[in-house]
Amino acid sequence: MPRGVIGTKLGMTQLFDGQGNVIPVTVLQAGPCTVVKKKTVAGKDGYDAVVLGYSDMRSCEFEGETVYKGTKAEIGVFKKLDLTPKTHIIELRLWEGEVDKYEVGATIGAETFNPGDMVDVTGTSKGHGFTGVVKRHNMNGYKKTHGTHEYQRHGGSIGMSATPSHVAKGKRMAGQDGNTRVTQQNVKVVMVDKERNLILVRGGIPGPNGAKVFVQDAVKMRRRPRK
Repeated sequence: MPRGVIGTKLGMTQLFDGQGNVIPVTVLQAGPCTVVKKKTVAGKDGYDAVVLGYSDMRSCEFEGETVYKGTKAEIGVFKKLDLTPKTHIIELRLWEGEVDKYEVGATIGAETFNPGDMVDVTGTSKGHGFTGVVKRHNMNGYKKTHGTHEYQRHGGSIGMSATPSHVAKGKRMAGQDGNTRVTQQNVKVVMVDKERNLILVRGGIPGPNGAKVFVQDAVKMRRRPRK
């Protein structure tokens, strides 16, 4: 059954195995997530999935009532279910017939995974602003001798002659670097702390500390159950 949980990247540290080898790990605060909604094949959605919510929405007291920092549409979804509004919502696709194992309002945490599992971690990479071709695409730049001026970090020619007389699509040029959705595939779970809802995965994870990430079973490792 596909598993998944929303979490927060806390930072990196290192562990030591029985032979004294250093293992670099990233610490993830996994959940707790709330099952907000279930989708079924028989319903109007046409497929099985669950919607997970993470991180309570900010609120304040106004005239004796709790007011949440969100739109009426966002708050209304949770109000119908009598749940605390969440700031992050992600849909987890399931195989047919497995949605019955989840209940709306149930809590999911680090206990979802076990040490040794292979997972995919999706997050938003660090943004580096507008950068040139040398930093963005690792180009070499132009030679720095024989009278070269102001062209050391240029990308060179970007177009063609009379035919076809335009810049080809996908041409690597300067532009926004980072701040994109990135998925790190086949990451190994090294340790799980169920009491504190922590998952330690091997290696680095996209995004800065404090960024929200989505951890799910590795797509390339999933096996459908036999019918």
